[in-house]
Amino acid sequence: MVLQYNYPTTILYGPGAVAELGRRLAAGAGRPFVLVTDAGVVKAGLAERVGRALLAAGLQIEPFADVHANPVEEDVERGVEAFRAVGAAGLIALGGGSPMDAAKAIAVLATHDGPLSRFDDSRGGDKLITQPLPPVYAIPTTAGTGSEVGRSSVIITRDTGVKTVIFHPSLMPRMAVLDPELTVGLPAFLTAATGFDAFTHGLEAYLAKGFHPMADAVAMGCMELVVEALPRAVARGDDIEARGRMLLAASMGATAFQKGLGVIHSLAHPLSTRYGIHHGLANALLLPTALAWQLEEKADAFTDDLRDRYQRVARLFRGREKARPGDLPEAVTAFRSRVGIEDTLAERGLEREDIPDLAREAYADPCHAQNPIALLESDLAAMYERCL
Repeated sequence: MVLQYNYPTTILYGPGAVAELGRRLAAGAGRPFVLVTDAGVVKAGLAERVGRALLAAGLQIEPFADVHANPVEEDVERGVEAFRAVGAAGLIALGGGSPMDAAKAIAVLATHDGPLSRFDDSRGGDKLITQPLPPVYAIPTTAGTGSEVGRSSVIITRDTGVKTVIFHPSLMPRMAVLDPELTVGLPAFLTAATGFDAFTHGLEAYLAKGFHPMADAVAMGCMELVVEALPRAVARGDDIEARGRMLLAASMGATAFQKGLGVIHSLAHPLSTRYGIHHGLANALLLPTALAWQLEEKADAFTDDLRDRYQRVARLFRGREKARPGDLPEAVTAFRSRVGIEDTLAERGLEREDIPDLAREAYADPCHAQNPIALLESDLAAMYERCL
């Protein structure tokens, strides 16, 4: 059964949801849609599978698979050329966060003059997105980024060389398609890494500054689903129920982080740019260290509410019903090991001599602005140091 949720994105959930999207779009489409994906999705056979389902529903499809794992501005420009060449009616993003981010940025450059760095959210670039954007529809094949319900795109821009956040309400996809059958073939390690991305979204949104009880409730629900479903999805890749719950958790995490994120995302972004580390894995490797460092080094800045929040999250984990605030880093580390993530950032390429540049890039990243504790560039450098 395909269920529909509206929260606030229209979400089609359940096996067969891709075919339902095709039927809905074909009913009023006279022009083709560009199917934005990447080489990994093509290699896994998912692009062909989804393309067949959409074609069978009567939809015209123009494939575009030239998207990097960490998308760059050149990917977006080539996507704009493909979009204009067929006079497309819209974009369908298929894959993880990279194709979805690329599709959103294609929608921007298809209707606005570049370069993409003009639209940098940290510099007020959202005000330059003034024209209506072509519609984007999102079909995630991983359960992590939640970009299918997000209002932002993260692209490495040509003139800055760093990940640039583009944000605008009109970037939110018109419809998100959560079909767990598409995630069944995802390898265990990628299942774990993307799942930790979803968990980190929930955690950082829950801890972020500001009063937003609706986002807090969704964030807690996200984390509860990840703690319950991720080990099952890793252990048994064909567990459709667990796969479906992880897709919902990812969408919930991204819905919650409209409240804000935190320092972990700011620290993670330069690691993907410099070392090519998968974003979810970077979050997983940073998370316990960043939590522990703040507990130890910034204890005076912890409010009673923040300590309560640490404690509530720690108690989500199996066997930790009586956990205290200080138990959260250890609980996250144990959960990380349970789903097979045993790497360290040093093993993934982190070099001490790179830390000043990494810290400078991380401090320029806007995500830490909503961190519950204000941090300096030197604090971010110290957290990287702790990871060695």
